[in-house]
Amino acid sequence: MQADQHWEQVYRSRSTREVSWYRAHLERSLETIRRVAPSPNTAILDVGAGASTLVDDLLSAGYTRLTVLDIAAAALESSRVRLGAKATEVNWLVGNVLDVALPAHHFDIWHDRAVFHFLTDAGDRQRYVAQMAAALRPGGHALIATFGPEGPLRCSGLPVVRYDAQSLSKELGKAFTLVDWTIEHHETPAGAQQQFLHALFAAE
Repeated sequence: MQADQHWEQVYRSRSTREVSWYRAHLERSLETIRRVAPSPNTAILDVGAGASTLVDDLLSAGYTRLTVLDIAAAALESSRVRLGAKATEVNWLVGNVLDVALPAHHFDIWHDRAVFHFLTDAGDRQRYVAQMAAALRPGGHALIATFGPEGPLRCSGLPVVRYDAQSLSKELGKAFTLVDWTIEHHETPAGAQQQFLHALFAAE
């Protein structure tokens, strides 16, 4: 099954509150974005956003240049319905982050919660990093969350790659400098604990 078909099936067969990665609010992501890019004119790209409420919270915080990207149209439709009239204030993109067309050096923030760890092929990781480097402006930031070294080995029926701060930094290469990182334990709707790494990088 192709990646887009897999994730469409996930979002069409389960409530957004039932998926293991569900969290009512991405507090850590919001706090970090507000800390490093407080201007409401900050251009933010949320990669693999799914039906996350981060876009809701960013709008409430006053950010006006938001782009939300996901491979599953059903996930974005869920967010648009939730936002109602406010959905028109957001640029919605359906596509695979590895090959979707993104404006060059446009974004100040690249946010990814739990896409990168699904890239088990080294070539796909290289394509991801190239896309990120091309889309971020110099001096911009990438905020990436992956499963940590003690996180799950699989998610949603798919294998994942686990990272610590050093191994993730090595994957991103010299175009990105590690600024800070932290470990978080996410509790799934079923009550399981998942270790996440949250890492902030600056684009050269």
